Amino acid sequence: MHYIAAMTSNTLIPPTPSEAEYQAAAVDAPPELEAASDPFDLFGTWLREAKEREINDANAMALATSDSMGLPDVRMVLLKDFDSQGFVFYTNLESYKGQQLGENPQAALCFHWKSLRRQVRVRGAITSVSQEEADAYFASRARDSRIGAWASAQSRPLEDRFALEKNVASYALKFGIGEVPRPAFWSGFRLVPTRIEFWRDRPFRLHDRLEFMRGDATAPWSTSKLYP
Repeated sequence: MHYIAAMTSNTLIPPTPSEAEYQAAAVDAPPELEAASDPFDLFGTWLREAKEREINDANAMALATSDSMGLPDVRMVLLKDFDSQGFVFYTNLESYKGQQLGENPQAALCFHWKSLRRQVRVRGAITSVSQEEADAYFASRARDSRIGAWASAQSRPLEDRFALEKNVASYALKFGIGEVPRPAFWSGFRLVPTRIEFWRDRPFRLHDRLEFMRGDATAPWSTSKLYP
């Protein structure tokens, strides 16, 4: 009983919106949601709108993975490319997510654009990007970011901040003013979706949900609307 009372009186949790607040927040339905036939086209439309409206990182997404025992994990990462083949992101292959994707090559993504009151959920199999793709993206990064990739033993214990800065200085000295190549332990993954769901906020939690599904990467998409 004491626990329930503490939860219901927690002032850090926003209260449930009133009827007036729901109505004030209502927005017109985007027509593309009703007419959509290709999930990647619709995603591109929403991402372009998010890029115009979101203050920071419109390409941010939650990446959910699980290890060989099925224990889940989730973190925010950045989408770096997408097309009809899937959604691409990059990481240190020796990090927690890199290891988990090696053990269990399937994952889920969630994009949440609060300013647009929209969300996209994606799930499917994981494949590695080509060496050429990884090299091209790595070369496009800022020089200090490329050096940082070498210096950070991502997800491993760090003695203190000075140890990281020392590694950065060491690799900056090693590469001098020359090219910074991509480390063998740093590359990218592509999530090849078999399910993509588009969600749009509507008053009184009566949200719009449109789901695209297919049996595998070569199958055609089918669509269905879902109860909120």
